[in-house]
Amino acid sequence: MMLHIPQVLNKHQVAELREQIQQQSVWIDGTHSAGPQAQKIKNNLQVDIQSDVYESVSHSVLSALQQNLLLRSAALPKHTLLPMFNCYQNQGNYGNHVDNSIQYSAKTGQMIRTDVSITVFLSEPDEYEGGELIIEDTYGSHEVKLDAGDAIVYPATSLHRVEPVTQGRRIAAFTWIQSMVKDDWQRTMLFNLDMTIIKLRQQLGDTEEVVSLTSHYHNLLRQWGDL
Repeated sequence: MMLHIPQVLNKHQVAELREQIQQQSVWIDGTHSAGPQAQKIKNNLQVDIQSDVYESVSHSVLSALQQNLLLRSAALPKHTLLPMFNCYQNQGNYGNHVDNSIQYSAKTGQMIRTDVSITVFLSEPDEYEGGELIIEDTYGSHEVKLDAGDAIVYPATSLHRVEPVTQGRRIAAFTWIQSMVKDDWQRTMLFNLDMTIIKLRQQLGDTEEVVSLTSHYHNLLRQWGDL
């Protein structure tokens, strides 16, 4: 399931994060965090995780992600890796790749299975040209270029790339989630059921039928979930 989540960060939060990052020279070559195969196709910059500013900005984004109810319903997070930050400029791009099945934080040592990938855009679409995130699935290729503060959530198993940025700078935060339900199809079913229950509760209240659907949701989560 691919899901656009608007306003994970509000405009004020985005401005604060960008100011914090820009106040220090914290960008390093993005290939430092790439494996041998990815190094050949990765051309971007990343915020140095050893920099003083990284601790503050990464926890700010993590807190916003953890508090977002739509994300919690869609991803059913068990562990969320501390976000990192990248910048694409001057034809910077990232060729077709699939994220590693296991990611770990060099800062904390935390290791997770990557079920869900997240990109939070920190640049407005009119600040740069190119830089589209292209995600491929069984339904074709999907082009993603969102407002600053918005996030795209998609299966980490997806083949994806970032097109060259021909003008301006594309800044974003990115991270991965290990879900309580590792199967994307099962997560999608649970998310759709949860959204349906919420709408029915708003329309009908807690009727017998709505309570029954809620019971089915939680029993499926017990069946499929891994705590």
